Amino acid sequence: MSSSIPLTGLAPVIDHHTRILILGSFPGDASLKAQQYYAHPRNALWPILAALTGEDLVALPYVERLPRLLAHGFGLWDVLGACERKGSLDSAIRKPAANDFERLHRLCPELAVVGFNGQMSGKFAPQFNDVGYRTVLLPSTSPAYAAMAFDEKLASWRQLLAL
Repeated sequence: MSSSIPLTGLAPVIDHHTRILILGSFPGDASLKAQQYYAHPRNALWPILAALTGEDLVALPYVERLPRLLAHGFGLWDVLGACERKGSLDSAIRKPAANDFERLHRLCPELAVVGFNGQMSGKFAPQFNDVGYRTVLLPSTSPAYAAMAFDEKLASWRQLLAL
């Protein structure tokens, strides 16, 4: 049995106008290889964000998605900046190292809502709640989480837009 591989996550997709930050756990293998958030073709994140923004982000090349996402006030990042893992499952994560969230108030002064994509990232919700962000625990968009249909996931994700 081979050991876990040390991995480094992706840079945050945020700016001074980010109002809603979506935090995943850590990029899967497809995302790390492509150096793109939610690169697995069956991950529902981009179709969900397309529905929430009213813009067909799925049809755009990745490099064009990010500025459009930011224009709608959304940002992307992960709770973990590094870990060891074999495969893509959160359950395989070893030696997790959290990202530095202290700088969010400075980098994203308009940030109000933090959505957690799945249970593992949701474990970080209390620390965001404690500093005044509205937190929303969301069903995972991962294809590995098949307990909910797309429409059910989308209905939950609409909570991000509620005031």
